[in-house]
Amino acid sequence: MTETLPSPPSPTALAPETTPAPDGAPRQLKRSIGVVGGTLLTLSCVTPASTLFVVVPDLFSSLGTATALTIAIGALLCVGVAFCYSELGTLIPSAGGEYAMVSTMAGRLAGWLVFVLSLLVVMIVPPVIAMGTADYLAPVVHLDPSLAGAGVMLLATLAGLLDLRANAWITGVFLVLEVVAAGVVAVLGFAHAERGAGSLARPEVAGTGGGPDAVTAMLIVSGLAIALFVTQGFSTAVYLSEEMENPRRNVARTVLLTLGISAVVLLVPVAAITMGAPDLATLTSGDIGGMVAAWSSSGVSTFISLCVALAIINAGIVMVIQNSRVLFASARDKAWPAPVNTVLSRLGRFGSPWVATLLVGLPGAAFCFVDLDTLYGVTGVSVTGMYLLVAVAALLGRRGAHGAAPAWRMPLWPGVPVALVAVLAYVLSQQETGHLLWTGGIVGVATLYWVFYLRPRRGSRWLVSVPGE
Repeated sequence: MTETLPSPPSPTALAPETTPAPDGAPRQLKRSIGVVGGTLLTLSCVTPASTLFVVVPDLFSSLGTATALTIAIGALLCVGVAFCYSELGTLIPSAGGEYAMVSTMAGRLAGWLVFVLSLLVVMIVPPVIAMGTADYLAPVVHLDPSLAGAGVMLLATLAGLLDLRANAWITGVFLVLEVVAAGVVAVLGFAHAERGAGSLARPEVAGTGGGPDAVTAMLIVSGLAIALFVTQGFSTAVYLSEEMENPRRNVARTVLLTLGISAVVLLVPVAAITMGAPDLATLTSGDIGGMVAAWSSSGVSTFISLCVALAIINAGIVMVIQNSRVLFASARDKAWPAPVNTVLSRLGRFGSPWVATLLVGLPGAAFCFVDLDTLYGVTGVSVTGMYLLVAVAALLGRRGAHGAAPAWRMPLWPGVPVALVAVLAYVLSQQETGHLLWTGGIVGVATLYWVFYLRPRRGSRWLVSVPGE
């Protein structure tokens, strides 16, 4: 187990922008949100509408009617993952999220690799999703996808500089709109059903000859990495745990509540689209907007498209917030050379880590001009690998003093993390070789950084801190 540095109790008189700390002590973010605010922010990171309209069409193209089944299996796996996050997140309420939890329970190297995997995910996903904005603004204005994506990332960066409580309400309003859009799609799909609910259990995809082809179990397993990705936003709750009031209670509630709501909001429309598509070829094309227009009118389709565009902006805001907290925490835990740590750990007048926010948002805007489509697979591999290491940490989380610490405890331990490790390892083994090689190469470079820089400076670098409540 790695040593962690608990922060001292917060003074009674706090500055409005942050919690002051004695000289040399790790700085803490301000606790300002409860279960409602945390759930709104976390749900916005799951962003079910943008996931439904941007990511799910790719699953339809490869999995056809098996898409809903694959996402349902992924959501079921995520229940076990959520248990691990809930227990570890209440034991280690840090803005570092996964890396703080894994470093504390499984050692510094494991925590460092989790940090790299999480950073890879959160740096790639926002610009990829942001570039989808242009497609859904098309009924109103035609924009270049790269320019539209860059604009979304810049807007998200500006919002990320604000107070977290204000962002909870901003994202909450957008979230309502995207849930309404998903609900409208679900109603239209069920109202125009071309096949029964039994089709969801008969996996088929349009074949090259136009007829149906069976979807194999191996194809569903390989699609699980993306299915885990589309429901993985509930992990944002542990990144926000350092800013939650009473994290020992509220982190678990937020994680589990978010997973439940997001699974319903995502799965119901997917099932409706599967049942309502006029034929397999239309379903496999993934043109959800076209199906909505056929079911209703161009006006309804335009409304849905604008709601999706807002959902993408909403997701960008929350992802920038999440990512900046990860960078802030890594600097506070001395992952980088001293000048870099000093700059990244600066907090602004609203209590947000403004330098880290800019370093997340501005490169994200630049990434919108790079072809990132192939990195969806890399992201899926990274999420699966990260969950596997979190499950390992959950297995080790009840050793020594941590076993007696006050925290939310998962049911069926250690069975849940053991089963997760086995299943996630198998899912990883079924991914495309190219995606595994890309992710493995990045992890290899990160390991070299650990070996030649962090490990020789173990007394002054990568000192994971556990903030006080």
